[in-house]
Amino acid sequence: MNKKRTKNVECKFLGAAGTVTGSCYLITHPGGKFLVDCGLFQGSKSVRALNYPAFPFQPGEIDFVVLTHAHVDHSGLVPKLVKAGFSGQVFATEGTRDLLTYMLPDSGYIHETEVKRLNRRNIRRGIAAVDPIYTKADGERAIDFIHTQPYCELFEAAPGVQVRFWNAGHILGSASVEVIIDSEDGPVKLVFSGDIGPDEKSFQATPDSPTDIDYLFVESTYGDRERKDLTLEERRDVLKHEILDGLNAGGNVLIPAFAVERTQELLYDIGLLLDDKDLPPVSVYLDSPLAIRATEVFESHAEDLNDVSGRGGLFRNPRFNFVNRATDSMALDRITSGAIIIAASGMCDAGRIRYHLKSNLWRPQATVLFVGYQAPGSLGAALMNGNDSVRIHGREVAVKARNRKIDSYSAHADQKELINWVSARLPVKRGESRTSDRMSITSPAAAGLVVLGTPLPTRRVSMLRPTRPPPRTYTGLRPGGTSTLPRRWKPQPVSPPTSPTASSKANSAAAGTRITWPRR
Repeated sequence: MNKKRTKNVECKFLGAAGTVTGSCYLITHPGGKFLVDCGLFQGSKSVRALNYPAFPFQPGEIDFVVLTHAHVDHSGLVPKLVKAGFSGQVFATEGTRDLLTYMLPDSGYIHETEVKRLNRRNIRRGIAAVDPIYTKADGERAIDFIHTQPYCELFEAAPGVQVRFWNAGHILGSASVEVIIDSEDGPVKLVFSGDIGPDEKSFQATPDSPTDIDYLFVESTYGDRERKDLTLEERRDVLKHEILDGLNAGGNVLIPAFAVERTQELLYDIGLLLDDKDLPPVSVYLDSPLAIRATEVFESHAEDLNDVSGRGGLFRNPRFNFVNRATDSMALDRITSGAIIIAASGMCDAGRIRYHLKSNLWRPQATVLFVGYQAPGSLGAALMNGNDSVRIHGREVAVKARNRKIDSYSAHADQKELINWVSARLPVKRGESRTSDRMSITSPAAAGLVVLGTPLPTRRVSMLRPTRPPPRTYTGLRPGGTSTLPRRWKPQPVSPPTSPTASSKANSAAAGTRITWPRR
């Protein structure tokens, strides 16, 4: 890199490019360095292994961090960053800080527990013990570095760098981040979308962000597909029928759910269905201490939530049972039918849901109802792919249960919604268009747009004035690897969008009397 280029603003992608987890942008500018997001890699073992090596930068040289939201694939490596020598401020919204107060220590506890189990097996095999990525204590310490900022107010994060949060409509506290950086050629405005919420979303307002942007970085988790448009009432009706079908099958209904937002949406909808007598008075167990804490955070922010006015109780119902103690969680194994069990994690890679799957997957009468994205390589993806057996806690478990999926609870905008969100922010003024090959925006006004997700070859973009030639290199998926971008490179043709439908594993032995529950 020549001397002139070091004076420019540079953004390097350290995650969530070519995959959907591990979000982390390293921005270098004339006055220093900072990060937007510092997320945990999730999915297959090879992807999770990316959490262990040292950061590809010196943590002590990072001036500050800005977090788009609390999900650990965007925030989960902040404790590791602090442990490695970071001493700056972590800027976030109040909702994000309140959720991370529980989520980061919980993440550290999970790392400790999983490593302890792994080391027991390794010792028997003569393999050296490994250390957790970070501990519960590291997670608690990281909370002290978080400083909250309100939406829509510009603040100085460091000399020459101003930041503003805009509501992204994804989860409580989620934000798109506007960054204005002073440079020798004048101010440069970047916007990082974070995760954009869909148009029809419980609790959250319509996603927002500024216009008049120099560079726009946008996620594309669902950039290759469109979902069926459902109102919140129609979505609730789909949930009702899936639960009734699961109860009719004669077993339990297991719902792997993300502890934040997804669990609260499910509690709210199931509570309404119970109140309106659209469901029989079944017992609902929320078996996740983190989800219980997150629910309390949502209750404390009730005035910030949309679409809940006029209905009391919010996340409380006489049929709801919040399970905190591990002994009470284990006791649920004695319930073989007629219960709804909601547990984390949403991708089945950790948490108590794995124990419930181990106890129920082999039962043909049981139902596993997925309500969220399943990353390739995750246990949830293996189940959705129809595997005849899966490995849980080192043991092979036969899969006989019914597997069902509801797409409409996704907290991510789909292809159409993403394109509409981007189009509303055009023109993006600088650079050359770099888009995912499944979500192409061909307008000349999209110069300077970088679409992130699966798949995306672009990993590095230099922010240059329009009079300079556009950059011609990108960093590959291997840290530090580089390749040459052809001079006449164009995005690949867009694949036709697909509309996933509910999938299921045939129920080979449905049992019990069919439940028909009349409306009041």
